[in-house]
Amino acid sequence: MPHPVLRRIGTATAAALLGATGLLPSIGATPAQAAPAQAAPAHLANPFVGATGYLNPDYVAEVKAQAAADGGTLGALEAQVATNPTAIWLDHIGAISGDSTHLGLQAHLDRALAQQQAGTPVVLQIVVYDLPGRDCAALASNGELPATAAGLTTYESQYIDPIAALLANPKYAAVRVAAVIEPDSLPNTVTNQSKPTCATAAPYYEAGVEYALNKLHPIPNVYNYLDIGHAGWLGWSTNMGPAGQEYAKIAKATTAGFASIDGFISDTANTTPLSEPFLPNSELTVGGQPLKSANFYQYNPDFDEFHYDTAMYSTLVSNGFPSTIGMLVDTSRNGWGGSARPSALNSSPSTVDAYVAANKVDQKHFRGSWCNINGAGIGARPQAQPYGASSPIIAFLWVKPPGESDGDYPTATHPHGDPHCDPAGTQSDGNGNTYPTDAIPGYNVPAGQWFGAQFQQLVQNAYPAFGGGTGGGDTTPPSVPTGLAVTGTTTSSVSLSWTASTDNVGVTGYAVYRGTTKVATVTGTSYTDTGLTAATAYQYTVTAQDAAGNVSAASAAVTATTASSGGGGSSGCSAAYAVSNDWGSGFTANVTVTNTGSAATKSWTVTWKWGGNQQLGNSWNATAAQSGSSVTATNASYNGAVAPGASTSFGFQAAYSGANAAPTLTCTAS
Repeated sequence: MPHPVLRRIGTATAAALLGATGLLPSIGATPAQAAPAQAAPAHLANPFVGATGYLNPDYVAEVKAQAAADGGTLGALEAQVATNPTAIWLDHIGAISGDSTHLGLQAHLDRALAQQQAGTPVVLQIVVYDLPGRDCAALASNGELPATAAGLTTYESQYIDPIAALLANPKYAAVRVAAVIEPDSLPNTVTNQSKPTCATAAPYYEAGVEYALNKLHPIPNVYNYLDIGHAGWLGWSTNMGPAGQEYAKIAKATTAGFASIDGFISDTANTTPLSEPFLPNSELTVGGQPLKSANFYQYNPDFDEFHYDTAMYSTLVSNGFPSTIGMLVDTSRNGWGGSARPSALNSSPSTVDAYVAANKVDQKHFRGSWCNINGAGIGARPQAQPYGASSPIIAFLWVKPPGESDGDYPTATHPHGDPHCDPAGTQSDGNGNTYPTDAIPGYNVPAGQWFGAQFQQLVQNAYPAFGGGTGGGDTTPPSVPTGLAVTGTTTSSVSLSWTASTDNVGVTGYAVYRGTTKVATVTGTSYTDTGLTAATAYQYTVTAQDAAGNVSAASAAVTATTASSGGGGSSGCSAAYAVSNDWGSGFTANVTVTNTGSAATKSWTVTWKWGGNQQLGNSWNATAAQSGSSVTATNASYNGAVAPGASTSFGFQAAYSGANAAPTLTCTAS
C-alpha cells in the first residue's frame, strides 16, 4: 500500500485559524496596557462554542492591501476574507517577540484581551511549529533547529518555555487559547521512516511534542490540538491504525496522559475537500471495480475530510482517547469552487478512473500535490459545531492563511526551495505513475510570503462563494422542510425528523430551532435535542440552507413535551439518536446514553428496530450487531460505568436506500 507524503505547509508569520463565529467585534488598535487579571473559566469540551475568533492584524493588513490594489468586484470579495478570524504561526523563535512588521505573541494576547472585554469570549489560535528537524520529508518549510539533542534543548528552553510563560500570565486567564501543535511532525513518524532525515528526526519530534503538551496543558485556558495530516495521507487503514497507536503513545508519555490533548486537527494547509458530494461511497462499483481503486485514491477509502475525521475519531477512541476529544478541520483552501466544480452526478463513465475524474471536486491531477495548488479555492467559513453538538467534528478552522505561499522552488535566485513547488516539475505516486506538481504557473514565492495571484484565485474559486458574486450567482433558497415530526421523547430529550428539502444546486444543511434559538446545524434529516427539563413543552422549527448561503423559510412548528421525571428510559437509562451525516446511500449517527437512575450503571444496552432497509456497518464506542431489522448495541469496556445524570455516547455507520426515518430506541442498564 503506498504511503505518499501528501502535503507540506509553508512557514507563515501570520496564518489563519478560525474563531468560532462569523460575528466579530472590532479590534482596537491600542493593546490593553494594564488589564486586570481575570479568573480562568472552566476548561471546555469545545472552546469555540459561544466565542468569537481573534483577527490577526498582520494578516488583515495583507488582505486589505490586496483588495485595495485589485479594486472593483474582485476587491470587494477579497475584502470579505479579512473578517474571518486567523491564527498566529509561531514558526521560529523570533516570532514569539515579533519584529518590525509582525506583532509578537504578547501583543496579540493584549489585543485579544481588549477584544474580549467587549463581553464575548475570544479564542486566540496559535500554531506551535518549530521542532528540531522540522519538515523532514520535504524542503519547503525546514526549520531553524537541527534534529540533535542540542536542537531539542533549544526548542524546549528558548521556544516552548517562553510561549508557555506568556500564556500562563494570569492577565490572560480568560482568553481561550487554541494551540495547534506541530503540523506534519507525528504523521511523518508514521509514514516516512524510510527517509533518513525523518528517521533521525522522529525521536526529537516525539520528545518535543511531549514537552510542549506537558508545558501547555497545565494552563487552564489553553486547548491542545495535534495535527493528524489529512485523508490523503493517513486515510489507508495501514496508516490510520499505526497513527492511532502513535498518538496514544505520545499521550501516555505525558504527565497528564490522555487529558493533555483536547483533540486533533486535519487538513492543515492542505486542499483535501471537506466532502465529495458526488462520490459518497468509496465501495461503489463501476466497471467491476470499487471507486477507491481509482488511481487518484489508490485504495484509500477516505475521499474527504468528513469521512476521514470520523474514521480517525473512532481509531483514536479505540486506542484509549476519551470520546470527548474534538476533531477540527482546516477549511481555508479546500473549497474547490469555480466553473470546474461538478454541479451534478455524471453516471455515464464506465471505468473507475473516468468516473472519479468526472465527479470529484478535488481538481488536482495527483492527490499528493500540496504546494500552491492551481485551481483551489477558499472553503467553508470558520464555524463551531458545523454538524451539530453530537458530531465529533467540533469546528471548522482557517489554519493556513489564504494568500500566503507554501514554498518556492530551486533556481539561481532561490537556492533554497522544494521541487514540488515547481510548476514545471513532476512527481510520482510510488506506483510508477508520474503527474504534474499542480503548482500555480508563473510564480516562485518563498514560504510564508504574500502570494497575490494565489489569493485572487482562492477568492474567485471559493466555495461557498463570497458575496454571491461568484459560483454562478445562486440566489434561490431551498424549499421549506416539510414533515417535521417528533419521533421520541425522554425526560431530557426530544428527537425530531423531517423530509429533505430540494434546491436548484444542492442543500448543504439544516438549522434546528427551539423556539427562536438555533440549537444545531445538521446535514441529515433528524436531530435529538438534549439537556432539556422534564415535563416541559418545547416548540421546534427547521430551515434549510444551500452552499451560497440562501436559507429557506421555516418549517411548520411542532411541539414536544418531555417525559415526567421518574419515567423516561427503562432500567435507569435513556438513549437519544441523531444522524450526523447523510449522503443518500448511507449515513453516520450518534447515540447518547444517559443514566436516568439514582446509582451508577455498570453496563448498558441500546436496542432498536429500523423501519427501512438500513444495514449496519462499523461502530465505535460500543459493540453493535444487526439481525434482520433489529440492532443491539452494548457498551465498550471503558464506558459502561455512567454516573447518575451523566451521559456517554457511541456512533455507527450504515447504508440504506429509500427512507431513513429515525428509529425508537430502548435502553436498559444494570
